[in-house]
Amino acid sequence: MLFLKILYFTDTHIRGTNPKNRKDDFVLTLENKLCEIVDIININSIDYVIHGGDLFDRPDISISIVSRFAKILKNIKVPFYIVSGNHDIFGHNPQTINRTILGLLGQLDFLRVINENDKVYLTDGKINVQVTGQPYIYDLDNDVNKERYILKDVDSNVDYSIHVIHGMLLDKPFVKGIPYTLVDDIKDTKADITLSGHYHAGFKTIEIDNKYFVNPGSLVRITNSLREIDRKPQVVILELDDKISIKYKQLESALDGDLVLDRSEVEKSVFKSERLFEFKQTIDSTLEFDKMDINDILIEVSISEGVPNEVKEEALKRIAQVQMKGL
Repeated sequence: MLFLKILYFTDTHIRGTNPKNRKDDFVLTLENKLCEIVDIININSIDYVIHGGDLFDRPDISISIVSRFAKILKNIKVPFYIVSGNHDIFGHNPQTINRTILGLLGQLDFLRVINENDKVYLTDGKINVQVTGQPYIYDLDNDVNKERYILKDVDSNVDYSIHVIHGMLLDKPFVKGIPYTLVDDIKDTKADITLSGHYHAGFKTIEIDNKYFVNPGSLVRITNSLREIDRKPQVVILELDDKISIKYKQLESALDGDLVLDRSEVEKSVFKSERLFEFKQTIDSTLEFDKMDINDILIEVSISEGVPNEVKEEALKRIAQVQMKGL
């Protein structure tokens, strides 16, 4: 039986330098992964490719690195669609896309960027699919913006609808203080398949009322996390006919985490995270930070009682450092 086949992957974070926790040649490893994806596309007769955002690690990545990877991307001979991630644009603003390398590749027809309110139609002559996208925007996971995850308009002449989002969509509650959206919060979407990126760990396919929510995880492992050592980068193949089939394929070129991630850096990060968590608990036990302006936080920290002076000084120093980074 013939299917309309779509290959989905996300968060490639193309860059020219090695993350400090990597032991391998990160650029070469990523090249090998993308070459393997090209092979998977050809071997499996894929009709379309969709990327979930953060193709690049920064919007103004060097021309030499772009050229190096463009030689691989041009070997994708089927239509290639993408939503912009937070690393692809300036200031978390998708309207800056035309000033970015991702925007340039779109202009050169290497791929097509799906902007908000765009509708793309895919077909194999038998199955018709509507694809929409939500690029990353600042505060996407604030309650007032969560409706952006929910597809409300599906054309009557399509068989399936796919909504692609670069946002913190999760299968279960996350760390306090980090905005996120739960799959359960958007189960009223009209999209048959919701494809998400941004959350590098990914999650297993969730099915609710014949609607599917998919995040295979980042193609790269660049964070100091013990979980990343065990995770195997993978892609998803969607097969659409009279039903939806979702298959995962782990990349053979992706080495085991112990071979590419420096465990000493991971353990160092765990130690730092524990200390930071203890520090935050000390502050949280005395102050209420919810929805406070940064200047309000500065005032509250400086005048608070019951917090040791050294903790106050460290808090003020760190807040100041964050403020200076934003200048």
